[in-house]
Order: sequence, then C-alpha cells, then structure tokens
Amino acid sequence: MLSHVDEENRPQMVDVGQKKESQREATAYGIVKVGKVIMDELTHGEIHSKKGPVLSTAIIAGTMAVKKCHELIPFCHPLILEKIKINITPLDAEKFEIFCTVGCFGKTGVEMEALTGVHVAALTIHDMCKALSPAIIVEDIHLLKKSGGKKDYEA
Repeated sequence: MLSHVDEENRPQMVDVGQKKESQREATAYGIVKVGKVIMDELTHGEIHSKKGPVLSTAIIAGTMAVKKCHELIPFCHPLILEKIKINITPLDAEKFEIFCTVGCFGKTGVEMEALTGVHVAALTIHDMCKALSPAIIVEDIHLLKKSGGKKDYEA
C-alpha cells in the first residue's frame, strides 16, 4: 500500500508521530544541457546574463526551494533543516551537473527537498539563459542516495 493514501484510497499525510528521530541526509542530481553557445559564456566559473550571475542565482533559488518544499508538495512535512549544499559545475562542453544535498535530524527524510533543490536550480539556469538560447534541456533528475530512517538507498 502507498504511504500517502489511507485504507479507503484517500490522500493523506504520513503520520510520523511514532517514528524515531535520526540523522537523515539525501543527495539528488540533475543535468542542464545549455549548449555550447551558453557554455562559451562561462568565465571564471560563472555566467553573467542581463539578469545577473546565473550559477550563483541558481544556487540561491535552489536553496530557497528546499526550504519551501513543504509548501509546494502537499504531503511533505515542514522540517528543521541543518544542511543544504548545492553544487553546479560544468559536466562537459554543453552541460552543467547539479548536486543538492540536504540534511536534518528528524522523523522523516529529506529526499523530496533534495530533488526540489535540483529542479529549481535547473529551472533558474533555464530562465536566466533562455535569451541566449531557448534550446535548454533539463534532464536526468533523480535521487542519488539517502541515509537515515528505516533503510538507506544508493543509486
């Protein structure tokens, strides 16, 4: 049975009241294919568009999204987060890779927060660079690993 539906198949938030608190961490990953034209704009580890520094802004946007995950996804619990780390680096001549690691000590995991951070960071890159090229592709966003709770996971 899915954890977010009750016995009568109605949506519900998971009751974490009886769960044990533990240190929890999750890392998500994604790729933004911006193409060679945009990658050629990369200087000293940053792209500057008319809207400002692209990668720095994407890191800030991703961080803000992680903090608001429970406001975006209906059954996510609000969490007291202890760690948010977003890294955006060139993967090759056309792509950036994004890693988002989130940690907390609590009763529920941070997988959705890490995935949300990658998504919003990627969308921010897309938004800030679309004037240079509309052919930007966000791809391969997935959970790399999680620890804490009942079981760990690694892709």
